[in-house]
Amino acid sequence: MEMLAPYTTLGLGGPAREFVEAGTAEQLVSFVAEADRDGVPTLVLGGGSNLVVPDEGFDGLVVKVASTGVRAERDGGQVLLTVEAGEDWDALVARAVAEGWSGIECMSGVPGLVGSTPIQNVGAYGQDVSQTVRCVRAYDRKTRQVVDIEARRCGFSYRDSAFKRDLSRHVVLGVTYVLDISELSGEVAYKELAVRLGVPMGERVRLADARAAVLALRRSKGMVLDPEDPDTRSAGSFFTNPILTPGQAAELELRAPGHPRWDLPDGTVKVPAAWLIEHAGFPKGYRRGPARISTKHTLALTNPDGSATAADLLALAREVRDGVAEKFGVRLVNEPVMVGCEL
Repeated sequence: MEMLAPYTTLGLGGPAREFVEAGTAEQLVSFVAEADRDGVPTLVLGGGSNLVVPDEGFDGLVVKVASTGVRAERDGGQVLLTVEAGEDWDALVARAVAEGWSGIECMSGVPGLVGSTPIQNVGAYGQDVSQTVRCVRAYDRKTRQVVDIEARRCGFSYRDSAFKRDLSRHVVLGVTYVLDISELSGEVAYKELAVRLGVPMGERVRLADARAAVLALRRSKGMVLDPEDPDTRSAGSFFTNPILTPGQAAELELRAPGHPRWDLPDGTVKVPAAWLIEHAGFPKGYRRGPARISTKHTLALTNPDGSATAADLLALAREVRDGVAEKFGVRLVNEPVMVGCEL
């Protein structure tokens, strides 16, 4: 049996009953389809950077996505990038920056594979992939067909998608992105990044400058994978920033007057989860047994020396979630996908 811990950035997870590697989209479809026909539970494994696997492992077939290939087609002032699911995401971003393709540069340093980006609607520093995805090629396990799903049908929202809301339905085989042909970034839409770059919000900067600034910010928070940095033994941000209704926002304002917030166009309010966690009594470096909050960023839960179990990490996550709910009346939602476990 193959242990799954080495395939996750948290370094957590027990054995898989069966383990195979799919080097092509065709193999990926074949493995999943055969398992479905035989009634075998299946886990499609990408980069393991947004995954919590229990200590008991996975009693079924784990299919490791390893398909590669990038096809670029120019279309006027834009380029269409059709990318296989097993391509490394940050390598794709680095190539886009080098080639002068604008639109994903602020997602530099995000770990994982291309196939996971539409599932999570991956985003960082004012960009997310829903802004550039044209379509997603996927295997529909219900109809047993390979389908091309246009972006408008992907159900994208903040760190969410139709794929994530029904993880058992589709297996992402590849993604087509539309990027602008430009040496300049998209408009800088995140204050912390603008400050780092020394430019006003809405400014455009050289792609390479945007990438360098984002990588520096992410490293300062332990969000760029580095075997020498124990804070990067994590699944990135463990909780999403809560989006509150006006009523919920008013209640939070009573409990925490003047708290940081972003008012959204639809009347809802986004609140920084990191602020809630820290002000609920969970500072950077807070530890519960061998699992701890990152010493650099309160949103990341870590397995710093590799000795924690999944049960340890989940216990810490529950403590943080429940502490925030008790103090602020806001319930945090986990961002990583839970495999056979829950908070």
